[in-house]
Amino acid sequence: MAVPGGVQAPLRPGRRAHTRSGVLLLTCLVLLAVGQRAGAGRRWKAPVLAPAKNLGGWAVSGYDIIDEAFIDTSPDLVWQALVAELGGAAGFWVPFNTFAATGPADQVGTEVKWTVHPKGVDKGGPKLRFTSRTTFVDPGRKLAAEYFEGVFRGTVTFTIEPVNGGLATRISMHFKATPQGVAKVLGKVADIGGKHSQAAQLAFANLDTKLGRRHTANGVPR
Repeated sequence: MAVPGGVQAPLRPGRRAHTRSGVLLLTCLVLLAVGQRAGAGRRWKAPVLAPAKNLGGWAVSGYDIIDEAFIDTSPDLVWQALVAELGGAAGFWVPFNTFAATGPADQVGTEVKWTVHPKGVDKGGPKLRFTSRTTFVDPGRKLAAEYFEGVFRGTVTFTIEPVNGGLATRISMHFKATPQGVAKVLGKVADIGGKHSQAAQLAFANLDTKLGRRHTANGVPR
């Protein structure tokens, strides 16, 4: 994968700002899916691309984590894919996370419903839901939103940065939130932050597979 200076580098793990966190994806996925049939069910585990670096202590009261990766494609393509995914495209965060938006995700005021499917989409079982509202957009570079409903309250910020002369992209996801309800309970007994990083890195890996080596110049393929 291309990075500054022409050096090949793998997808990079998250870095912890204060606590371990979660978009809840896989801790909730695993515990809820397996808990219904203790001892009988099979756990789904995302491949661990790399352990996240912990820069602070763990506290169940809140989470603050940054995950990032290099995507071997142009920034405009990564931005388009991210906005489409949050709008419901189901391109790289499936089958365990899906999204539905009230409008373009890169428009201030748009609400996005995040749904976690512990057994996978269309497989039944409990669904975990929370909602964000877009609060800031720097087109092609940054999208920020607040979680105001569901199992989290807080913020999420996606940042897109060109590297290697625009032939590759650094994408980061900064999740900073307080768990509510079932997420708060799970946070007392499980490493939600670690599972979140696994889920985010898996999504970024899927994105790299989907878009890798596709490049554009001002929106035109090259």
